[in-house]
Amino acid sequence: MKSISSILLLLFAGISIYAHEVRPAYFSISQQDSITYQIVWNVPAIGTGIPKIFPVIPKNWEIISEQSNLYPGNLRRTYLVRVTDGIEGKTLHFNGLNKTLIEVLISIKKSNGIQYSARIQPSNPSYLIPVTPDRFSIIKTYLILGIEHILLGIDHLLFVLALLMLTKGFKIILKTITAFTIAHSITLSLAALGFVGLPGAPVEAVIALSIVFLAVELVHNLNGHKGLTARFPWIVAFIFGLLHGFGFASALVQLGLPQIDIPWALLFFNVGVEIGQIAFVTVVIGIIWMLTQIKHSWPLWIKKIPPYAIGCIASFWMIERLLGFF
Repeated sequence: MKSISSILLLLFAGISIYAHEVRPAYFSISQQDSITYQIVWNVPAIGTGIPKIFPVIPKNWEIISEQSNLYPGNLRRTYLVRVTDGIEGKTLHFNGLNKTLIEVLISIKKSNGIQYSARIQPSNPSYLIPVTPDRFSIIKTYLILGIEHILLGIDHLLFVLALLMLTKGFKIILKTITAFTIAHSITLSLAALGFVGLPGAPVEAVIALSIVFLAVELVHNLNGHKGLTARFPWIVAFIFGLLHGFGFASALVQLGLPQIDIPWALLFFNVGVEIGQIAFVTVVIGIIWMLTQIKHSWPLWIKKIPPYAIGCIASFWMIERLLGFF
């Protein structure tokens, strides 16, 4: 039992170490006046190091001032540049991007209201600023970002997995997942739009604690004691869903998106999260159904391996995040 649990713990821990590390970089251009633009370059830290990615702007863009700030988890550089012949039709390039797994989100705002958005892959580290904005690129960028965030967000997936393991019956599962979706959509919207807010580090720690709670509930359920989640899964899903929504909003806002972009980003990011969540739930339900078709009585100690593994990983996250906060 111990050896199997250790293997599962190492597998999950290995995934968790990298799941949130490959965050996108952010490059924004905001027009200040007819010839002056502000550029913000935000690159995420990988562990304790800063990836060697450097934006290359067109040669005829004159840098007036430059400022660099190192924050926990990212490096931000701010430039003020003078452009006399417009930015349309110019190419941006990101040196070193092709040697990483990091993507770059580009956001461009002109004083006349025209906006451009793009998502740059390491395989093609250049971007040609179009003459006319493409709204479809905004939809595509944030939709994919939302899908990737939920599918790479191992903590959110473990929470949903534990919920599904505690929930019996299709109608109850549907009600539980719907409650979780409605709850995190509410706080995601309110937090991303700036109406409410909670510090990111404590939120992430409590999200880990919510997974520990479900892991304990799973063990009690296997021992024949129905806890709160087994009796009222949709209530627990809604309460903790509100908390997870703050985590989703934090991931969206931490990209450094200008406030004017948040409504579009919010809509398609949230849709992407739901698509990814539905895909994960479908796969898990399929696996659970296949396991139920196996006519085999599993020993209790084997049934306890998943909740213990989930609880160990979530406890590690909780301690790590608390230590990082203090």
